[in-house]
Amino acid sequence: MTDPTAIQPSELDQLPDRDPEETAEWQASLDAVTQAAGPHRAAYLMRRTLERAEGNGIALPKLLETDYVNTIPTSAEPVVDGDEEMEHRITAWNRWNAAAMVTRGSKYGVGGHIATFASAAWLYETGFNHFFRGKEADGSGDQLYIQGHASPGIYARAFLDGRLTEHHLDHFRQESGGNGLPSYPHPRRLPWLWEFPTVSMGLGPLSAIYQARFNRYLTSRGIKDVSQSHVWAFLGDGEMDEPESTAALALASREGLDNLTFVINCNLQRLDGPVRANFKIVQELEAQFRGAGWNVVKTLWGSAWDELFQLDTTGALVRRLREVPDAQVQTYQTRDAAYIRQDFFGADPALVEMAKLIGDDKILECFHLSRGGHESRKVYAAYRAAVSHKGAPTVILAQTVKGHTLGEGFASKNANHQMKKLSTDEFKQMRDLLELPISDSQFVDGVVPYGHPGADSPEVRYLQERRAALGGPAPARRTHPLAPLPAPADKTFASFDKGSGSQNVATTMAFVRLVKDLVRDKQTGRRWVPIVPDEARTFGMESLFPSLGIYSPKGQTYEPVDRDQLMYYKEAKDGQILNEGITEAGSMADFIAASTAYSTHGEAMIPFYIFYSMFGWQRTADQMWQLGDQLGRGFLVGATAGRTTLTGEGLQHADGHSPVIAATNPAALTYDPAFAYEIAVIVKDGLRRMYGEAAPGEDPNVFYYLTVYNEPVPQPAKPAGLGIDEGIVKGLYRFNTAESADLSPAANAPRIQLLGSGTAIHWVLQAQRLLAEEWGVAADVWSATSWTELRRDALEADAALLRGEERVPFVRQALHGAEGPVLAVSDYMRQVPDQIAQWVEQDYSSLGADGFGLSDTRDAARRHFGVDAESIVVAALAQLARRGEVKATAVKEARERYGL
Repeated sequence: MTDPTAIQPSELDQLPDRDPEETAEWQASLDAVTQAAGPHRAAYLMRRTLERAEGNGIALPKLLETDYVNTIPTSAEPVVDGDEEMEHRITAWNRWNAAAMVTRGSKYGVGGHIATFASAAWLYETGFNHFFRGKEADGSGDQLYIQGHASPGIYARAFLDGRLTEHHLDHFRQESGGNGLPSYPHPRRLPWLWEFPTVSMGLGPLSAIYQARFNRYLTSRGIKDVSQSHVWAFLGDGEMDEPESTAALALASREGLDNLTFVINCNLQRLDGPVRANFKIVQELEAQFRGAGWNVVKTLWGSAWDELFQLDTTGALVRRLREVPDAQVQTYQTRDAAYIRQDFFGADPALVEMAKLIGDDKILECFHLSRGGHESRKVYAAYRAAVSHKGAPTVILAQTVKGHTLGEGFASKNANHQMKKLSTDEFKQMRDLLELPISDSQFVDGVVPYGHPGADSPEVRYLQERRAALGGPAPARRTHPLAPLPAPADKTFASFDKGSGSQNVATTMAFVRLVKDLVRDKQTGRRWVPIVPDEARTFGMESLFPSLGIYSPKGQTYEPVDRDQLMYYKEAKDGQILNEGITEAGSMADFIAASTAYSTHGEAMIPFYIFYSMFGWQRTADQMWQLGDQLGRGFLVGATAGRTTLTGEGLQHADGHSPVIAATNPAALTYDPAFAYEIAVIVKDGLRRMYGEAAPGEDPNVFYYLTVYNEPVPQPAKPAGLGIDEGIVKGLYRFNTAESADLSPAANAPRIQLLGSGTAIHWVLQAQRLLAEEWGVAADVWSATSWTELRRDALEADAALLRGEERVPFVRQALHGAEGPVLAVSDYMRQVPDQIAQWVEQDYSSLGADGFGLSDTRDAARRHFGVDAESIVVAALAQLARRGEVKATAVKEARERYGL
């Protein structure tokens, strides 16, 4: 009787079987092998058949996992192009100095990591000696994303080649004196060495993918040919749990980024213990990367295992390696030969017989020391395979031992990530293991010495010659002597000065119109990099599609459905727009690559990334820190901003706090412009500062964050008068007075100063009129374009006073002599305008949209938060009543009149 739950053949394959008899013969052959030689032999034959089919280009689902052995067999390893013995001596010095540096610093309690580099030393050394192209070669050299916790080893190598001194090493993690070394790769702290900040784990792999993709973009657009640049990302197996680590794997394979290699240091340990205690992280990662379309190279076992594999005539060893969980492999690293014989070999009769043929020394060599990631020949073979592979990115899964060569107290111990020093005896054991010429007498007062073979030693000469042949030192960051970009014509910006008349224009649309004009500039237009996360139509940018094109390495292989429309969807190989789909993280990675091209490639690019403001800082603030760390330049634009302007979307879209988060980033210049002409002034000044002639004392390595709104309103003309542009850039200027607004206040009318930012300026202007017409109060209106810049200027003034310098904050200068109290209003939390409160000499109060957003009309939402014009009037009257300038009953009357 047929099992009703069984899957029938027709359910597995809907293709008709044109030769059922042949199919049955193949199935019968498999059954025969299974019965005669066992299921393991049958599985082996099936895997090899599938591999052959894949190699012949037959379209079959990919084999996602291979055996737990090296992808490249020993017999196929290429000859290493260099002096392996010399490289072993260099690596030994680097291992020693990395451990010495961290240990010497431990007496100051500053910490440091030893075990990570100990496991990865050969992964770096092989690259530095044979693969990583420096900045002095043609093009831009390679881009290296160094694993953050391995930084001591990179410093040790820079010490060996003469780029660092003992003084530098002795100030690891002690930067305040000016000559110290940052704990991790950090361009802002050590800008001549580090290119990419990587220790916020997960961001390195994501950024590396988009950097490789941006390299292709630059080449395709004819900006610069960087086709020879290769991106190398060094990652930890534990780091791959971060969702950002694998978020863009499909992008890399989809676009065939064979200029990218991930090197994952699979030491099987994360910070607190095994990465996959009961499973196998290498196999998991292999399946994940193969499934995403990557080329996978596994480098697991060292040459000591060759003898064992030759003895494995039944496949029992390979099967056992595949089934032993990672935590048990870690345990073997710490146990004696008897335990390994019993637990590992004793699990299979064929392995018991194999173990009789090998001695204890061989077992300990294999299980304690011999890993593929610890042998230069194995690593070299993997790297050569990676750079030779075409059509897809490569991931190298290199198995290592965390704490390798540091002694039994470190190797594979769960706590080794937190272990910051070695004892004198442990250093001496390490010295003997590495065969370094360091005598006992050099340990003065128990302090471990640094080791160096001499500036003119064969080791240093070899190291420097290898780097010279590859294009100079690495890692290295270059700040190229770029000529300032020509400023766009003034008329591009001045066209916004006249306002929009009676036409309603949202500031989002004003910004997009400005960009449309700027990208048409003959000198700098091609350097703009528009970035959108699948919201171009929301922001009115679809008109850029046919003129600029959307970048795609394949161009447009289809006929677009809107081909007959003026603003059709156009993709092109040299497209200028990066339309990333629904990925704010990917868009930010794009932005970082573009914003640092001035250093990475010597080409100044001007990225602007426009996004729903709610999904900017809240979602990707860590990447914005990375952007500041990497000295990026460009424009972030939070569109549809504010808590009350996005009708109907509700609290998940109602942004009332982005400027608060942005204010925490020292590299972010945060602006909340109210009018189109303010946007023009800010962008013009940003281009000057970041890409033109920065003023003395101005740091060009900043980025601008502008909030723009989707609420259509008439855009006023720019007020006449001196200092308006300065006020816009610095954060505050007087937009009008009661008199200039033709409100005809009485000579003795009480007066108040109303400060508004962004869309709130319109409620403030309504309140100004209500105060005059219904309550006889004169109000002056100020546009606060940047609460944050006002605060930073005031903080600098405070610091100057502590140094004995007289300096008045700009906010105090601007408001000096202004009559009456100050009431500040924004569409954000009150915390935003309250940034300046302590430096305002007048009585100060504020209104803002605190709490969760809600779905409703704009008017209803503003009444809910108490920031509409009528609420502003009541708050203003209350402030004046406290001063005795209006009757207290006026406040109650106003509340009742307006239904508050």
